[in-house]
Amino acid sequence: MKTLKTLIILFGPLLCGIIVGLLTNNHQYELIIKPPYSPPAIIFPIVWSILYLLMGISLYIIIKNNNNATSIRVFITQLVTNLIWPFIFFNFKLYYLAAFWLLLLIYFVINMIVNFYSIKKIASYLQISYFLWLLFALYLNLGVALLN
Repeated sequence: MKTLKTLIILFGPLLCGIIVGLLTNNHQYELIIKPPYSPPAIIFPIVWSILYLLMGISLYIIIKNNNNATSIRVFITQLVTNLIWPFIFFNFKLYYLAAFWLLLLIYFVINMIVNFYSIKKIASYLQISYFLWLLFALYLNLGVALLN
């Protein structure tokens, strides 16, 4: 049972990301006008898979070292916020709302990084690439909002 719990913690965020990816209308990316430096569509599933795995590893480290309800709540809040964004952007094409949602997500990720840092620094360091990717995503999202 302990092994199953560990696997769920490590791979749960990735599984959530895969499910959301299958449920969103992300082929829309090829049809929209994109800002400069927009990567090809194939980059997104690769980057997000890595980021979701890093989220799972960080969560595992936090649970192993502290396992308090606040840290888990902070993690789940940012993950749920993350998983809603593709529906707002791709399915509903509400680009400005999606940009606002990304700002909210960035706030929650900063909160998670700070919370994790106080428990185990490595867990927070593993989330820096996520934070940076979200800043790039915000640039892309705002570019799409302005161009479409």
